[in-house]
Parts: sequence; structure tokens; C-alpha cells
Amino acid sequence: MKQLERLCSAVADLASVEPAAPDTRCDPDILRSLPGVGLIVLAALLSEGRDAIRRRDAAALRALSGVVPVTRRSGKQSTVVMRQSCPHRLRTAVYHWARVAVMHDFHSRNRYSAMRRRGHSHARALRSVGSRLIGVACAMLQTGELFDKDRVPQVQLE
Repeated sequence: MKQLERLCSAVADLASVEPAAPDTRCDPDILRSLPGVGLIVLAALLSEGRDAIRRRDAAALRALSGVVPVTRRSGKQSTVVMRQSCPHRLRTAVYHWARVAVMHDFHSRNRYSAMRRRGHSHARALRSVGSRLIGVACAMLQTGELFDKDRVPQVQLE
């Protein structure tokens, strides 16, 4: 655990050495500010999803982490199932990220509760929360802002 902490801080120090705008934050600091992101989740995101994070590509990161469902069609039948072909470490990390975020973040808890009321399973509801968190993370990486728990989601502004 100490070695993982040293590696994450080394990545943050490496990012601060590169010339950038004075107010720019590095990716590990932004990701670490999200609810539910600890050292292990941060390490999994930075190692397994590094290209998608570098491009700020939420769709690619969702597909890599397995939160996007797969639709299988055969003739008249259409079945929606969980994506299996993704890095297991990243899928597990996003699952635990969403699980902890549901416990500590009001908006994540509301999304989870809404999914459960609609009849979705625990795991499916957590994948939905994980998908939302990945979208929030990529938006924060694009703007360079840290997570603000008091900010109202755009869906609720309407």
C-alpha cells in the first residue's frame, strides 16, 4: 500500500514538472477528489484506462470498465447483457468505486435508489452509478476542476 501511494504521488509530481498553466491540476489529483476513489481504484484507472483517460474519452472508458451493456440480437430476439470482454481489474475497481460512492455521495445514492426502485439488480444499479461517475470524471478532467459535492447535476437543473 505504501508503494502504491509512492507511485501515485510520483505520477502527480511528474505531471507538475511538465510546463502547463499555473492553475492546471494533474489527473491523479482530479480523480482522487471523486467520492469512492482510493489508492487501488486510482491505480487501476491510471494503469488499465490510461489511454481513455488521456483522451478524456468517457465512452471508451465506460466500455473498458464494463459498465456499458451489450445488446445481442439474433433474428427476432434481442438480449441486453453485461459486457464480459474488459479488463477484470478495471471492472472490479469501477464496481468498488461505485459501491463506495453510493455510501458517501448523495447524487450517487439517489441514482442507485432509482435504479433499484425500477427493479434492477444491485450489480446493474452499481454499473449505472459507475457509468455516471466515469462521465463526471471525464468532464472534470476536461475542465481541470476538482469534485464539488454541492454542485447540482445538470439533469436536475431542468
